[in-house]
Amino acid sequence: MARKCERPIRVGVVGVGRGRSFMRVAATTGMELVAICDTWEARLAAEGKALGVATYADYRAFLEHEMDAVVLANYFHEHAAFAIEALNAGKHVMSETAACHTLGEGVALARTVERNGKIYMFAENYPYMAYNQEMRRRYQKGHVGEFKYGEGEYVHPDPPDVKLGRSCGRDHWRNWIPATYYCTHSIAPVMFITDTRPVKVNGFVIPYDFGDPSKTLHMSRADTAAVIICRMDNDAVMKSLHGALRGHGNYVRIHGNKGVMENSRHGDKQRLRVWREPWEKRGDEPVEIVYKPNFPTHHERATRAGHGGGDFFTSHHFAEAIRTGIPPYLDVYRGIDMSIAGIQAWRSALGDSAPVDVPDFRDEAVRKKYECDDWSPDPARKKQGQPPSSILGEIEPSDRAKALAKEIWASKGYFGE
Repeated sequence: MARKCERPIRVGVVGVGRGRSFMRVAATTGMELVAICDTWEARLAAEGKALGVATYADYRAFLEHEMDAVVLANYFHEHAAFAIEALNAGKHVMSETAACHTLGEGVALARTVERNGKIYMFAENYPYMAYNQEMRRRYQKGHVGEFKYGEGEYVHPDPPDVKLGRSCGRDHWRNWIPATYYCTHSIAPVMFITDTRPVKVNGFVIPYDFGDPSKTLHMSRADTAAVIICRMDNDAVMKSLHGALRGHGNYVRIHGNKGVMENSRHGDKQRLRVWREPWEKRGDEPVEIVYKPNFPTHHERATRAGHGGGDFFTSHHFAEAIRTGIPPYLDVYRGIDMSIAGIQAWRSALGDSAPVDVPDFRDEAVRKKYECDDWSPDPARKKQGQPPSSILGEIEPSDRAKALAKEIWASKGYFGE
């Protein structure tokens, strides 16, 4: 094991919206926040003054600040390019989801991490909820046998004014990202618990709902929700459900060949249920147990953090990886796996849900095949052959949605289109 670094880890955060959570957690994990960066200069100045740290509207100038690591909480489709630039500047990187927006970006990111030897961590926080960490512990102990089928769900509806408030601008990524892309919150826990990866996906979408005001009064041009069926590298199957259906919640279910475990769908959803068939239980053990697990470590600090404790653990493991030199569990390869599953699922959905491979970018021979793949629905990258944001094609927001958007955006201090 590499010798631990004793001095504080100096970190900068990109993105003063989502990035606030990382700013608050940094000190609790032994990191020192020294700089922040954002292009929204009014918000940047206010946050910098409140925190007493350096502020930068220019990313390259930010990277010249004396620091060891960068946390990327900028826009969903921009992470790979920002990560590559930070790694090349000699910084460790923790990147919010997604790790990459195209397969070509995934190839470039994997190569850059290998070439630079810096720590890269994928900041997917949902695996670190207490019940998911407990399911991983139980799975590794063999309590439910070999993984055969799993489910991960991330269902997140909101009223239109709330959605507009966090997606200022017609071409904000939340307004055009296809329904399959935002899949890591649902796929990651199953991968984490079972140590498996998807090798093939079939993508399905629930189309844009013209009868749902939460869609028609929003600027989104994407579909309502998505289901991804993943075939895993141990021949298990998992179902990922994510999107804006009614019924807010997160759910994970693992079927082994000796038992089943899941977090509760009703009541206190932090509870874990584990059960066996009556004819398979051992001795006096109960057929079913239901309990609320604690975090395995750092329970008090994690309980105070965002996203069910996940925001603490991503920062904690990032800091530990920097100190020890040992890559974190959520390394660049797992981050890419989770991210490109959504991209390949969109290819599948547009191809009548036919199966599509999820390439393994640990292998340079595989990477060579995808290094020029720039397939993307990003409006800024539009060219012939690029995909739409919806299974229905191009959708234009209604005049009512545009009027409401201007009102909400102005209330947030945003006056652009």
